[in-house]
Amino acid sequence: MTESEFNAAGDAVLAAIARALDASQAHCDCEFKGEGLIELEFEDAGKIVINRHTAAREIWVAARSGGFHFGLDGARWINTRDGTELYSTLSKLVSQQSGQAVILRGP
Repeated sequence: MTESEFNAAGDAVLAAIARALDASQAHCDCEFKGEGLIELEFEDAGKIVINRHTAAREIWVAARSGGFHFGLDGARWINTRDGTELYSTLSKLVSQQSGQAVILRGP
């Protein structure tokens, strides 16, 4: 995958994550912070940062519970360490940090 192809795919998944968060009514603010980066801020001032890492061709997620890397496998973003899917991992992380059950669904 070329850099421009990855950037397009990364931007598309970041936009889809923002839409999924909006649809979920999660108790957090979702804001784009520059190109290729989303920051989720919670009521307790906790944050989750989601960004595209072009050099590694991965989506990186930084949360209170740790860092996660997701590579594109066909149409799904899969955790490079444990094989979990991006949206299920984000659902768990957002639920933990917001204190409410959140289920995020991809496009």
